[in-house]
Amino acid sequence: MRPFTVAAAALIALGAAVPAQAADEAPAPRQRGLFLTVSGSDNTWVRGVLLRCHPRPDGHGHHPHAAKACAAIGRAKGNFDKLADEPHACTKQYDPVTVTATGTYRGRSVNWHKKYSNACAMDVDTAHVFRF
Repeated sequence: MRPFTVAAAALIALGAAVPAQAADEAPAPRQRGLFLTVSGSDNTWVRGVLLRCHPRPDGHGHHPHAAKACAAIGRAKGNFDKLADEPHACTKQYDPVTVTATGTYRGRSVNWHKKYSNACAMDVDTAHVFRF
């Protein structure tokens, strides 16, 4: 019975120490930005990237075209439905993709998604924003 009592006492002491330690830790600063995703038909594949356009207007994060993507989003004033088109020829092949943008842009919450008939149609409509 004695080993059980010692173990119980140790667990109680450990439990009392945890809240004190947690109270000393400051919460991690909240990372702001946009998490962009592109997914294939029936979510057979998904890729995503974090894009941060502020405080640096040239963009940073893991987006390969961050500066151009941030500029396009800036011209649209954060409204993804108003991204400027970048016209080029596309086939009519039906291979749907869905794009999403969630997070914050200039302090405003963003939760946007749209389905396109294929990746080329998406690229025409969103230019550099979803090129990753």
